[in-house]
Amino acid sequence: MSPDPSLFADLIGQSQAVALLLAGLERRRLAPAYLFAGPEGVGRRLATLRFLEGVLAGPGGDPGVRRRLAEGNHPDVLWVEPTYQHQGELVPASRALEQGVTRRTPPQLRLEQIRDVSRFLARRAVEAPGCLVVLDGAEAMAEAAANALLKTLEEPGEGRLVLITAAPERLLATIRSRCQTIPFGRLNPGAMAEVLARGQATPRGQAMAGVSAANAQVEPEAESQAPPFDPLALVDPLALVELAAGSPGALLSHRQQWQSLPEGLAERLQQLGSAGLPLQRLELAREICEGLDGDQQLWLVQWWQLVLWRSGAGAASLDRLNRLRSHLLAYVQPRLAWEVALLDLARGMD
Repeated sequence: MSPDPSLFADLIGQSQAVALLLAGLERRRLAPAYLFAGPEGVGRRLATLRFLEGVLAGPGGDPGVRRRLAEGNHPDVLWVEPTYQHQGELVPASRALEQGVTRRTPPQLRLEQIRDVSRFLARRAVEAPGCLVVLDGAEAMAEAAANALLKTLEEPGEGRLVLITAAPERLLATIRSRCQTIPFGRLNPGAMAEVLARGQATPRGQAMAGVSAANAQVEPEAESQAPPFDPLALVDPLALVELAAGSPGALLSHRQQWQSLPEGLAERLQQLGSAGLPLQRLELAREICEGLDGDQQLWLVQWWQLVLWRSGAGAASLDRLNRLRSHLLAYVQPRLAWEVALLDLARGMD
């Protein structure tokens, strides 16, 4: 019996990924581990859910299995995502905001989580032929976790793993070589509009009950002539499409980040070249660090780089923002990093 293409009907476009996954389900020749590689917010998690449904219920799928997967309560499926250390506990990234976690540093997939994965795969499945594990944000693995995962991949038993990553190059080559890669690309503007109209996309990094909601994606983006860039036009969320770069989930995330900025902060950053005293720049650094968490600060750097690049800023200014981003990711004291960067950039922009 051939697999029912409707299993992936809500994964807009994405023909290459669908063809590869359907071929494996049809022949019942499934790899022990898969690497779903592609940008954030383009349908990798939706594809994972539908693929798991095909593995658990057969090529035709099953509404009951689909509902249980969406709710995150299937006994033979473990969905693992990067976590924060908070008050002696590991808090999944998708629940960090609601639990009041201070997100000053990026979340990680940790050694203890990979050990849990190994134990889960070793146990007897309740309903399925073998247990299934999803590692969401696999590029966030700490070194010890990556080494532990490599041992698990060498002896997966009857279980199967799906690694979801936006940066496969950050994974160990030995991990990548043990996975079948399923490539995901960016959406063209028409497909992005369709996804958003259907209400499928969720902001990048959000998840529900341990599994991410539906996002989709299609063929590589067609080349088009970009309109003239006006930084002030970013007040209109539709202008954030350029930052999203073909990802519906990223577009919604950028909109949320933009709307969450303190009033006037973006304008003050843009006016640094004509701003006055160093004390004003130090005060701006204080406001950024007190008003924005770590993820928001990283987003602000990304947005500011685009603004400077579009305004014709020199390579030195863009390189300085790259250094600021590196410092924020390397756990340098954020306020100090911003103070030095703002002073350096102001001098270079005057």
